[in-house]
Amino acid sequence: MTKVVYAILLVLGAMTFTSGKIGTYIPKGGRRPVQTLSRGWGDQLQWAQTYEQALHLCQTSKKPLMVLFHLEDCKHSAALKKAFAADVELQKMLDEDFIILNLTFETTDKNMSPDGTYVPRILFVDPSLTVRSDIISRYGNRLYAYEPADLSLLKENLKKAKKLLKTEL
Repeated sequence: MTKVVYAILLVLGAMTFTSGKIGTYIPKGGRRPVQTLSRGWGDQLQWAQTYEQALHLCQTSKKPLMVLFHLEDCKHSAALKKAFAADVELQKMLDEDFIILNLTFETTDKNMSPDGTYVPRILFVDPSLTVRSDIISRYGNRLYAYEPADLSLLKENLKKAKKLLKTEL
């Protein structure tokens, strides 16, 4: 009898856990299945699987690509991930207007580390496959680093990356 009660509690707990939180971003058309590609950065977003796939999607969809470099065991990455995943406005902007990729390793493309290989680091690539080294954060020694307090700047940079599509391409 005790095993049955535990099984029921386990199922109810799983249903509660997957039902979502208040304030969670829900994309147009309803909830998407949770993907492991998000690594907790935005479970309802459609993340590209590889750098090559992300570049292809960027080019064919004519949407900018945002590449997020991080490490699972980095306290700075963990802090940014928590704020990033909780920001409904940011999640909506990414879902509607960007191809997104998060990586826990470096690519062979040296253009993706213009000022080093630190984490967390966020870079943008336009549909002509040009790394937008002109879209930077506020840190002079880590031009592409963001901290939880920098999400408003990240949103401004998302707008800038989107605006460049209309003015340059």
